[in-house]
Amino acid sequence: MKPFNIVLFAPEIPQNTGTIGRLCVSTDTKLHLIKPLGFSLDEKHLRRAGMDYWQYLDLTVYENWEEFLSVNSGEIMYFISTKGKQSYWDIAYPEGCFLIFGRESGGLPPEFYDRYRESLALIPMEGEFHRSLNLANAASIVLYEALRQQKKGLDL
Repeated sequence: MKPFNIVLFAPEIPQNTGTIGRLCVSTDTKLHLIKPLGFSLDEKHLRRAGMDYWQYLDLTVYENWEEFLSVNSGEIMYFISTKGKQSYWDIAYPEGCFLIFGRESGGLPPEFYDRYRESLALIPMEGEFHRSLNLANAASIVLYEALRQQKKGLDL
């Protein structure tokens, strides 16, 4: 079992997914992609952002949310969204949990906000012109908090 899992629901930008793939390899994290994808997994921008890490990535691709749930039923999941009411800092991330992020242009599907209300978390942002962070940055921020809590990779 991997220490953590990152789930991208319908990602649209190959460079973000490539960067997150590289992050996952570097942190021993599994990446889950849920279709539809806004790009091909053979896309050169995806590979370029993932560099030579992509070949080492533990990756599973699902046709839809229902397939993802059937394979990962009973797992602990946190949904990172600007619509969350609690900060990602206020969550105790157990090893093996799933960190779920929505698509770049629209976030998670609208029905998720009611269905998973208690598991929604946000990354606090200040400033007049904020909507959301870049997907790869958001995934990095939350994953490293989870790793910090578990003291994974911090034995320097």
